[in-house]
Amino acid sequence: MVACAAEKGLEFCGQCEEYPCNELVEFQVAMPNRIELWESQERIKEAGFEKWYGEMLEHYTCPECNTINSAPDISCRKCGATPSCNYVKLHLEEIKHFQKRLRQKAEKN
Repeated sequence: MVACAAEKGLEFCGQCEEYPCNELVEFQVAMPNRIELWESQERIKEAGFEKWYGEMLEHYTCPECNTINSAPDISCRKCGATPSCNYVKLHLEEIKHFQKRLRQKAEKN
């Protein structure tokens, strides 16, 4: 998607006339950290990348120890606080559902 945006002279997908394209839709549903993809694209458009990036750092930071966690980290990777960050707090059930699907897929293979 980075190459696609660059070829079109765009900084991010939300600027594209074809937004959201099939590639982006498939990308969004593949991982739990992409739940807010559509909101993020709109926020980048409104506030700019730098401001959005700062907000995301805050969004993924543990409120207890200030460690940056990722979406699959239900508990903080450093101090064990649950939820690990505001993102997990907002999307806990969706993340658990995604992780369950991954386990089921792994068991089938």
